[in-house]
Amino acid sequence: MSAKGIHIEEEVAVELQHVNVKLLLRDPASVDLHAVVPVFHSWIQEQAGEELLLDVASYAHVKDGPGILLIGHEADYSLDLTDGRLGLRYNHKVLLEGTNASRLDHAARAALNALERLENDSRLGGKIQFDGRGLELFINDRLLAPNTEETRQAADPELRAFLGRQLAGEGYSLAYETDARRLFGARVQFDREFMSNELLRNLGAGQYARL
Repeated sequence: MSAKGIHIEEEVAVELQHVNVKLLLRDPASVDLHAVVPVFHSWIQEQAGEELLLDVASYAHVKDGPGILLIGHEADYSLDLTDGRLGLRYNHKVLLEGTNASRLDHAARAALNALERLENDSRLGGKIQFDGRGLELFINDRLLAPNTEETRQAADPELRAFLGRQLAGEGYSLAYETDARRLFGARVQFDREFMSNELLRNLGAGQYARL
């Protein structure tokens, strides 16, 4: 607050919008991607969450591709095969008000909630399970967050604060993507295995689209 009573917004070093969170899955060879297509279609029919869900697309035939994609207006969900690592990926596509911290938490809650719903869906026979040992983070906005050393240094405190909340202070290792041709992002390996509902509890209730 200035001397004249005018509130001055604190300038952030980097704005993190279009946050992506990918939760890696256990035993990916056992996962039938095609079985997820009708499940995603049922989510569209139910429209139970705050996000508008629109369509489903299958790229299961594409090696290391986007897999099975649930397309929404505000965000996409997918069983993503990028780099040969299968995971549930949440991609927030529109600008989201709030702080970097709130946007990171929002994306993580949305991803965890969707994964927990897949884990508990009897149509999938328990084949989709969080591996509990890691996740990946991406910022799908090359203008706001180019993949440079400057961005990594600016975002590092924000990401580590997020991981502190996500893991309730437990240990992890973090490795940044350094190829400038790729999105700014990081791979995170936890020191121990977590359940998806445990990570949700760590982040608290908050606001996110419950599917």
